[in-house]
Amino acid sequence: MTTQPEWITVGALADGFAPEAFILPNLADLAGRTFTLHFANGWQIEHRFGAEQLDWTLLDGSASGEATYRATSVREGLYLVDFLKEEDGRSVSVSLVLDIAHAAFTAVIGQMPSEAECRGDLFSKALSGRELTCVKAEFLHGSLDHPYQEDCCPHAPTRELVGLRNLYRYSPSEVYEHIYLNENFYSWQCLKGVEQGLADTDRCHTYKIAEELYLFVWREKIIPTLGVVLIDLRNHRSDGKICGYAGGDFGQLSNFPVSSHCSVLNRTEYPL
Repeated sequence: MTTQPEWITVGALADGFAPEAFILPNLADLAGRTFTLHFANGWQIEHRFGAEQLDWTLLDGSASGEATYRATSVREGLYLVDFLKEEDGRSVSVSLVLDIAHAAFTAVIGQMPSEAECRGDLFSKALSGRELTCVKAEFLHGSLDHPYQEDCCPHAPTRELVGLRNLYRYSPSEVYEHIYLNENFYSWQCLKGVEQGLADTDRCHTYKIAEELYLFVWREKIIPTLGVVLIDLRNHRSDGKICGYAGGDFGQLSNFPVSSHCSVLNRTEYPL
């Protein structure tokens, strides 16, 4: 009789990933630089980068703040910047893909659900037409340091990952498999590590950033989890973060970096 694998919190997942993790360095390339992000929706937000902190200010004067950030790069001229900010008393996840070469960006704004929002079984959610996951993610695009114009951001939704079966080694002890089913869902399983034996199919979003480079975001439904990674199929690397509640009390967030050595296991071509 097999043992039932146990679901763990995001805080416990972070602890499992930490030893000997294949983390990309936190770069200081942006220190001393300022970018004004011109969003397609009309927002204009200035970001001033220090060595570890960034300051952000809405140019209409309605809001400002500061945060500790992480900046990494899997391709020259491209940076993934990640930080948490406080909004209406709740922590909001912000991940920015800064495409310096094209003077463009994509922002992923994520929010963890409250305990009340997580109540209710999956069957009831399905019958009422709601999403099964309570984790929210919003995707915004725009231009860097010049007014937004239509089509100035080349990042676009893509199906290019569909059919791929990929292997991700995050550390010597943590290995996962992803199967990209369609533009809305992917399946994952832990082959080795603290979640070994666990598997699920979750909501996902994929944007093509450059040739063989993809922004991949997933939102889990069992344990509220947001994942944001850049997948570089050319250089066989991925980098990003996983965010969720550290414990089971819907209190403190765990927002930890994840990087992997990745490889394509196979591609399924559907005879449709």
